[in-house]
Amino acid sequence: MIDIGDHCFAVPAYGESPHLEACLQSLQQQTATTRVIVATSTPNAHIERLASRYGAPLHVNPRAGGIGSDWNFAMQAAGSRWVTLAHQDDIYLPAFAERTVQSLSPHPDAVLAFSGYGEMENDRIRPISPLLRIKQVLLELGFLGTSHVASRFLKTNALRFGCSIPCPAATINTSSGFRFRTDLKVDLDWAAWLELARALGTFVYVRERLMLHRVHPGSETSAAIDAGHRLAEDEALLRTLWPAPIARAIVASYRFAYQSNRVPLEQ
Repeated sequence: MIDIGDHCFAVPAYGESPHLEACLQSLQQQTATTRVIVATSTPNAHIERLASRYGAPLHVNPRAGGIGSDWNFAMQAAGSRWVTLAHQDDIYLPAFAERTVQSLSPHPDAVLAFSGYGEMENDRIRPISPLLRIKQVLLELGFLGTSHVASRFLKTNALRFGCSIPCPAATINTSSGFRFRTDLKVDLDWAAWLELARALGTFVYVRERLMLHRVHPGSETSAAIDAGHRLAEDEALLRTLWPAPIARAIVASYRFAYQSNRVPLEQ
């Protein structure tokens, strides 16, 4: 049995997100009591005030080295075996921590757990996007209707056509000393899941929708798509899984799906 005390939400805060407070409120409203910390490489009054208001210890990263550096620092600051990197723009439904920890209990060798999720646009839940449907199909290539897989083939199969595992819904076993790559701008989560898939350990999939990912023009994902970083990194990782012509064809098929991440600026 995994004690809820082995789990921590680590919020990598950046800048002055108008959604950070809603994220912290959702973590405070979990049905199971769990620790929450805030980590940042951009300390400011906004982050300090909200961390204090919600009783989340604030940890300042002395090195501003990009997303990978921020995530690695947040995991280290959490000091727990299981860490959920709670993205500052997202909302975690009340049962997230409880259901995630419950799902891990039968699998002492688990290295990663993740839940289903929905998407928000302008504070409203939006219909399932083409990209989200694709990800759901990709997951079934690996999990085949089950809640957990341990074989290298099946774990990798779930990731063979793209990053189907949602980073903000993922809970990571940090006891192995796992770290994100710091040379990527977008696909550091996909690269991480591939690394874990190739190692020993079980992936656990909680099919319930337990969190809401906010899609908005100011998100890092939207910015990376506009800058072309995502397609370039997608192709580089796909080339580790497929011959170059097939990798290019898969990337081409994703161009349309990525348009679902574009939303108009709020009025």
